[in-house]
Amino acid sequence: MTGSPVSSGGAVRSRGRERRGFSRRSPRPFGRSSAIPWTYLAPALVVLGGLLVYPVYQLGLISFLEYTQAQVSGGEPATFQGFGNYAELFGDGEFWRVLLATVVFAAACVVSTLAVGCALAVLLTRVRAVPRLALMLAGLGAWATPAVTGSTVWLLLFDPDFGPVNRILGLGDHSWTYGRYSAFLLVLLEVVWCSFPFVMVTVYAGIRAVPAEVLEAAALDGASQWRIWRSVLAPMLRPILVVVTIQSVIWDFKVFTQIYVMTGGGGIAGQNLVLNVYAYQKAFASSQYSLGSAIGVVMLLILLAVTLVYLRLLRRQGEEL
Repeated sequence: MTGSPVSSGGAVRSRGRERRGFSRRSPRPFGRSSAIPWTYLAPALVVLGGLLVYPVYQLGLISFLEYTQAQVSGGEPATFQGFGNYAELFGDGEFWRVLLATVVFAAACVVSTLAVGCALAVLLTRVRAVPRLALMLAGLGAWATPAVTGSTVWLLLFDPDFGPVNRILGLGDHSWTYGRYSAFLLVLLEVVWCSFPFVMVTVYAGIRAVPAEVLEAAALDGASQWRIWRSVLAPMLRPILVVVTIQSVIWDFKVFTQIYVMTGGGGIAGQNLVLNVYAYQKAFASSQYSLGSAIGVVMLLILLAVTLVYLRLLRRQGEEL
C-alpha cells in the first residue's frame, strides 16, 4: 500500500524526464538550415520581384530623369534632373487641387463601401437560405463585372436622354456628368456597387465564425442590433475590418477606369480629375513621362504612409494583427 504511490510517482517523473529528453532530442527540420524556408519562398519572391519590385524601380528612376517623347524616340538622351520633376509637380496648383479631390473622393468611397458591405453582411445572417443565396450571387456578379463594362452600364442607366433613372425620378434631361459634384457622386455609386461584395462576403464569413452564444447573450441583455454590432461584433471582427479597410483605401485611392470612362477622361476642364487620371494625362496625353512617374511615386508613398499609420494606431490600441 505504501510503496504503490512512490513507485507510481517515480514512474511519472521518469516519463516526464523521458518526455523532456525527447523534446530536446527531437529534430527541428527548419532550425538547422535557415536556407530551407527561403528555398520554398524563392519562386514566389522571383515572381513578386518581376511584377512589383522592378516596375517600382523603373517608376522611381524615370521620375528623376528628363523623359519626354524626345527621349522615348531616341532623339535626345535622358538627363538626370534630381528632384526637379518633384519641385515642378509640387509647385503646380492643379496638382494640389487634384490631390485634395482624390483624398476626399477616396475617403467617401471607402466609408460608403464599408457601410454598405457591413450592413449587407449583417443582413445575410438574418435572412433565409434562398434570399441569402440570391443576394450573394447578385453581389458576386457585380464584383466580377469588369470596370469598363460596369461604368458603361451605369452611364446608360443615368443617360439624360434614354436612361431610366431620370424618368423614374422625373429629372427630365438632367446630365449627371455635367456638374462636378453630380459626376463624382455617379462615379462613387458605381465604385461602391462593384466594391461592396468583397466587404460583404469577408465580413459575413467573420460573423459566421463568431460563437452564437455571444450574440444570444447580447440579445438577451436587451442590446439592439446596432449595439450588438458596435459593442460585440465590430471589436471581434477588427482584424478582418483592418484588412478590408486597407484594401478599400488602396483600391479607391487609385481609381482610374470609372473616372476615365464615366467623365470622359476627367470631366469638363478637368473638374473630375483624380491622381491616377492626372498621371495618365501628364504621361501619355502630354508625353511628360517623368512627371507622370513622379505622380505615381507620390501616390505610392501616400498609400504606404496611410497603411503604416493605420497599422501603428491599431498596435497602440493593443490589437493583434
